[in-house]
Amino acid sequence: MQVNLKFMNRFTSIKIEDFNYPLPDERIAKYPLEQRDQSKLLFLHGKTIEEKRFSQLPTLLPAHSLLLFNETRVIQARLLFNKKTGAAIEIFCLEPVEPSTDFQIALQQKPPVVWKCLVGHAKKWKQGKLEARLKVGDKEVVLVAEKLKKLNDAYLIQFTWEPEETFFSDILESSGLTPLPPYLHREAEAADKKRYQTIYAKLNGSVAAPTAGLHFTQKLLDELPNKGFETEKIILHVGAGTFKPVSAEAIGDHQMHTEKIKISKESLEHLQDKLDQPIIPVGTTSMRSLESLFWMALRLYNHEGDFKIVGQWDPYSMNIPDDFTAKKAIQLLINHLEKENKDYLEGQTQLMIVPGYHFRFATGLITNFHQPKSTLLLLVSALIGNQWKDVYDFALLNNFRFLSYGDSCLFLPNPK
Repeated sequence: MQVNLKFMNRFTSIKIEDFNYPLPDERIAKYPLEQRDQSKLLFLHGKTIEEKRFSQLPTLLPAHSLLLFNETRVIQARLLFNKKTGAAIEIFCLEPVEPSTDFQIALQQKPPVVWKCLVGHAKKWKQGKLEARLKVGDKEVVLVAEKLKKLNDAYLIQFTWEPEETFFSDILESSGLTPLPPYLHREAEAADKKRYQTIYAKLNGSVAAPTAGLHFTQKLLDELPNKGFETEKIILHVGAGTFKPVSAEAIGDHQMHTEKIKISKESLEHLQDKLDQPIIPVGTTSMRSLESLFWMALRLYNHEGDFKIVGQWDPYSMNIPDDFTAKKAIQLLINHLEKENKDYLEGQTQLMIVPGYHFRFATGLITNFHQPKSTLLLLVSALIGNQWKDVYDFALLNNFRFLSYGDSCLFLPNPK
């Protein structure tokens, strides 16, 4: 693949400091509202900014919109151990390694299992095994953790337990803690187990919630088809990298995290039928998943290695034929699944959406407010341009609540 370095530099040289804004700690929502859909909604349509309620969403969406939801489910990923000396060690399970890297298979395993993990107070755990006695249902389970290998930013941890007939998913669900974002600066509470989960969450695999979806109630979801809107689903398992700050001065020096995607052939066909209508992802995870499909298809078209792996800079380095449309991209993926006799497309994406990105499918976005100098704020700027500054100034002046448990936005930069 030939790369236009001058063209690439236009994107990689973007300075992250240009996406900074003042965010006082008191503006970060430490707890969610009791009623999900009573969050404020910042409504941007064209150049106009208004304050609404999330419950008003069906009256604000463009006619015949297709909403794309991420059905990933947050696992209770944080396990606490105490050494015999009394030192507390936290093991944060990020992703499975052995005997399977597939979350659904890995969570149904019996011992031993190996996971990539973060370790809190790792310096206090120099050697030996950790042991915890847990209550799983009506059984007492003895869980043992052993460090196998130090990675660049994590550890490989082997877990064993007795009785062995218990599944690892049961251990996490009953004894793990909710992996709240670090910027909340508080411990997870019992209520977080339900509240830090969308009501439509289905497949286990995330260590962070797709938070734009936290505002939906069942009543609101039921209202959408009654108002003529359609919905579709996709899976992107959200990793801890979503909170990784951009520490480099230029974004070209930032390493984007990789996340796993899954979408059904039926969903691809539905998406293809709606390409002439407004397509609005619910959250940045849905947005990245949706846009990644185009680059997967282009890699397939070009016969470039494993087409199901989307690189961080693919959109800014790949040559796109004039006749390679969004419709053609989806058809290629459908044809591939039919040829392979598969019902689902599974892959992974490292896609980084930055200002100057040309959206292939999405025409709007439902999202929360994001951290200063974050890749998520870059994505927002890619969609609405420098208006992001007006949006965030408006939110700060009008007492909107920020970040994961905060208020929401509906961005329609080019309303019809």
